[in-house]
Amino acid sequence: MSSWTFETPEIAAGFDDHVREQLPWYDMVTDAVVYITRNYLTEGGNVVDVGASTGNMIDKLMPLLRERNAEVLALEKSPTMVKVLMNRFGNHDNVSIIEDDIRTTQYPAQVCIVFLTMMFIPVHDRQWVIDRLRANLREGGALIVVDKVCDHGGYFATVLKRLGMQLKLQQGAKPEDVLTKEMSLAGVQIPFDPAMLGADAKQFFRMGEFAGWVVEG
Repeated sequence: MSSWTFETPEIAAGFDDHVREQLPWYDMVTDAVVYITRNYLTEGGNVVDVGASTGNMIDKLMPLLRERNAEVLALEKSPTMVKVLMNRFGNHDNVSIIEDDIRTTQYPAQVCIVFLTMMFIPVHDRQWVIDRLRANLREGGALIVVDKVCDHGGYFATVLKRLGMQLKLQQGAKPEDVLTKEMSLAGVQIPFDPAMLGADAKQFFRMGEFAGWVVEG
């Protein structure tokens, strides 16, 4: 069985529908991140979207960016995703699109959003990445992270795993597709340890294997 990858046009073209099928809470948490951003983004400020994929977050942020005369930097390492971003936002003067890897670059941000990205970064690089994101956060800003985490322990972990599968099936996913996707993520998607964010990280979301935090600058 081949491993999951973002590097195909088919994945990029169907990504938005796929992620909503797999994560029924996706739109709700996206809206929550946009509202949290509203509380930290000031006039003329900037947002860095790490792992911007097809630009769903940027699209949701656009009214706020215009209202605050702010800019967003979309950082994405997948060339196929970058093509989608360029098609959607290439003519927006408040959007900068950079094909690069957050492990080798750093950008100052008033608000930095890392949405479903850390779990795809090699574990040995994660603390380094988080530390650099925090170091480049402007005073008064916020780092917002939403990611997959390890299950709770005991039988409750089994319950949550089943809950996640049940929600996917209710969204119309086929059982064989759920299994195939899960198996293809072995060694590619590894849950994030929130302890890396530091003791001052504040959790604002938890659903099954996924959670969200805010770290203030």
